[in-house]
Amino acid sequence: MQPVIRRYRPSDRDPVRTLFSVGIREHIQPCFRHAITSPPHLAVALALCVVGHLLGSVSAAVVLPGAWVGLVYYCCHELFASYVREKLQTDMQDIPANYLSRPDDCFWVAEAEVDGRTRILGTVAVVAKQSGKERHGELFRMIISPTCRRMGLGRQMTQIVVDFCKERGFSKVVLNTTSTQVAAVHLYEKLGFSQVNTHRRALISDWSVKLTKVSLLVLEKHLNG
Repeated sequence: MQPVIRRYRPSDRDPVRTLFSVGIREHIQPCFRHAITSPPHLAVALALCVVGHLLGSVSAAVVLPGAWVGLVYYCCHELFASYVREKLQTDMQDIPANYLSRPDDCFWVAEAEVDGRTRILGTVAVVAKQSGKERHGELFRMIISPTCRRMGLGRQMTQIVVDFCKERGFSKVVLNTTSTQVAAVHLYEKLGFSQVNTHRRALISDWSVKLTKVSLLVLEKHLNG
């Protein structure tokens, strides 16, 4: 299976939106496992269990920590699910208008034949941004299907964005990812990206983000000099 990377076409809309939704939601479970096994969250669960026992109620000793675990899972779920809902209603609603209407923006898909059918297995996009006198590219919508991970497709698609930005004389490529996407961060670092900032701005409340233990990472790769 050798994927072909090409520009987005209007006929790609439904499979691209489905791949985006599935790809982002995949991070819910790893996020939850990371959060609930953190020492502070384990301590809260243990404390609630003890409280239940002190109240003399076996059911409370089970229900209270169970409710805590449920709350943490809900926050992890909403962090990614709310992102998917918002993006499907905004830039992913009209990809040509948002990513292909200007010469310095682009949206690519990777397609290959799987079981006799042509399927879209990856996406990536870039948007030109102005920062003072310098222009840079911001990488968006990097999604790789589980069926072709660890086959170099993520590297190829990242390199396409880098080459596209170099051709236009951009100063750097910038991207955002989450701390739970460890494999993606390692890939970007191998390609010369370095972390320049960390924040927790998200589509859900601050306390919910804190419960998820997720940080948003800003990485960039300089292209000149």
